[in-house]
Amino acid sequence: MSDGLSLNAQPSGILSDAKAAFARYEAIRPRLPMARFAAQSVQVTSLEEVADRVDGFLLDAFGVLNVGETAIPGAIARLASLRARGKKLVVLTNAASYTRAQLLAKYHRLGFDFTADEVVASRDVAVARLEGIAPGATWAAISAAGDTFADIPARVLDAASDPRAFRDADAVLFLSTARWSPVLQRQLETALQHKPRPLVIANPDLVAPREGGLTLEPGLFGHDLVDRLKIGAHWFGKPFPEAFAEGIARTGLVPERLAMVGDTLHTDVLGGAAAGCRSVLVTDHGLFAGRDPAPFISASGIMPDFITASI
Repeated sequence: MSDGLSLNAQPSGILSDAKAAFARYEAIRPRLPMARFAAQSVQVTSLEEVADRVDGFLLDAFGVLNVGETAIPGAIARLASLRARGKKLVVLTNAASYTRAQLLAKYHRLGFDFTADEVVASRDVAVARLEGIAPGATWAAISAAGDTFADIPARVLDAASDPRAFRDADAVLFLSTARWSPVLQRQLETALQHKPRPLVIANPDLVAPREGGLTLEPGLFGHDLVDRLKIGAHWFGKPFPEAFAEGIARTGLVPERLAMVGDTLHTDVLGGAAAGCRSVLVTDHGLFAGRDPAPFISASGIMPDFITASI
């Protein structure tokens, strides 16, 4: 199951690479949390050096632990070493296409040994807040194929299968772009224009790394709707605070004793810093694979505490 719409499925020039993704992240920067950053980054060879300074890690998945359905070489052994040193580990992921059970099964299939309590998905964070956003609502969900919505305690319509749900539902929940298209995006825009209602984006990522390149994620389409319709949206997942609060709580540690490890500046590093954690940018497997991150760091002012090629 793909987590996002392939770049190849879109007209050229939308988000062709990391440079374009970075420019879009900077454009929506006013909607992201505010944070203070380190004066400069420390280059390290692995998380072993960072482990001397913290008691635990919040770990992004894509670009840090895996790329698509492939575990990054050395990641499993590194986490085993960190566990042996008594470090707390929690995965903090924006992969809202999957239920927590599906995510856990995926990580186990890839060779990771996380427990259910060590996985925090933006889907869970969003679902826990739906009733507070729209009490008793029927939700039009944009999801991956086969999603049963069994983890969502509300009436849910499959809008990707039947776009009439955009007309009938009381609110919209964007989980996945696996079945999304420009045609459906226009239908959703028209529906929200005619009948404004709550819009929840359960994956704020603009892009995600997979084996074949970057995929377009719900955050990209959500920000486009906000720009075009001048509406608000509810964002859950990194870099927003609710996801970090849940991840930090799972470790039992104070934020200052944790490091957020990720491959993006605007979600992982910025979000971690805003939550009071230290941050580690991983450069070789995710958004900046094959690129020098220094110009992007300089242009954004988002300075990670540590930089490493791989964990």
